[in-house]
Amino acid sequence: MRGAPSALPILKYLCLLGVLVLAACTPQLRVAGPEGVAPVRLDFPAMRSFAAASPGPARRPNAQIARDFSDLSFQLESGRPIPLFTRFEGPVTVAFNGPVPAQLAADLDGLLARLRAEAGIDISQITGGDATIRIELVAPRQLRQAAPGAACFVVPRVRDWAALRRNRQSPLIDWTTLQVREQAAVFIPNDATPQEMRDCLHEELAQALGPLNDLYRLPDSVFNDDDMHAVLTGFDMLILRVTYAPELRSGMTPPEVMARVPGILERINPAGAGGAAPLTAATTRDWTQAIIIALGGTASRGVRQQAAAHAVAIGQARGWTGTRAGFAQYVFGRLQIGTDPSLALGAFNAATRAYAGDPNLRIQAAHVAQQQAAFALIARDPEAILALTGPAITVARQHENAALLAVLMMLRAEALDLQGQPEAAMALRLDSLGWGLYGFGDRDAVIARLNEIASLSRLPS
Repeated sequence: MRGAPSALPILKYLCLLGVLVLAACTPQLRVAGPEGVAPVRLDFPAMRSFAAASPGPARRPNAQIARDFSDLSFQLESGRPIPLFTRFEGPVTVAFNGPVPAQLAADLDGLLARLRAEAGIDISQITGGDATIRIELVAPRQLRQAAPGAACFVVPRVRDWAALRRNRQSPLIDWTTLQVREQAAVFIPNDATPQEMRDCLHEELAQALGPLNDLYRLPDSVFNDDDMHAVLTGFDMLILRVTYAPELRSGMTPPEVMARVPGILERINPAGAGGAAPLTAATTRDWTQAIIIALGGTASRGVRQQAAAHAVAIGQARGWTGTRAGFAQYVFGRLQIGTDPSLALGAFNAATRAYAGDPNLRIQAAHVAQQQAAFALIARDPEAILALTGPAITVARQHENAALLAVLMMLRAEALDLQGQPEAAMALRLDSLGWGLYGFGDRDAVIARLNEIASLSRLPS
């Protein structure tokens, strides 16, 4: 189940000095250039999208991945144990319930191709017929009523929203009662941006096929409620490849499965053999609850700030490093924007230190770099912006995060303007627009991001 979109947008808590955008409803866009230079009118380009390439292979030892497989496969997010291993036996078919945007259909094609090539799953799309997994777009209000706090989710043994409503209180849709998977339905909000729909598609289809848990300790997976990863990673595909290995079958007990998993990993992931496999401490319930409160939209800002500070303190007391330490600092920093900028920047710098040096945490570091670059823009420090955004743009592109990519490009364009390179800045800004359409959904939203970012350089530093 993918979490609801974060209520902590990067720039909206900053006090912006003006609205620069014009003619948002037309196919052209006017962008303010350097001070004293007349705005330039640009044609709005077509939406850009990615080619559904893998972000890269799993890079951790097999012994560690085996423990992750166990925790992902035999426990729900709520902590309830899953008594039996289940998967779809035989070919898997996927279909949409009703019409969907063309971009979502294209994204499904790309995802299914990756699942066949990387996870070895016999999966294909059909039109009509009795598909084993069905995907339906639903009004957000209905989704919130069914699963508060979730942006999208997957349910077993139903074909559509009407069947879910009829069985909401029934054990029929309880994953722990399955002995084999035969039917599932994925529900996605019908007003989401193209990227949000694709992100939901990746995580929920993967959970329909395999693991049902999310683990905050995972650095390299969409099966992590920090939502740092947008698309299925090499680790995720490896987990699904294990799930559909011929050595396993539905109905096996956890010990029966885990007796076979090391051998499966040795066979399909020889690169993970040997090497140190440090045991990562389990994420405690108090830390998870603090993060949930900090990310939630119902509590006051003060309560959320306190919860984020508590999560940071819990992690420090337990000696945690890496993904959880960095994420707690990241959440705390975002909540301090507009309240205590110095505290916010200090938290982002701490998050960078937590993520540093681990190739599995590069996308997390790119998210933090976006925040740091915004502060550098306020300080009118173009060299710092360029140093932060260069590596982050490469990572955002590799991990197929168009929203992050577009914002990083917009920030970098402002730095080029500050350096007296208006033509290079305008070219980069224009390139960001197509990615922005995919990430933010429409021209108005893209133009709003451009204006927010342009306004930062006019704030008092």
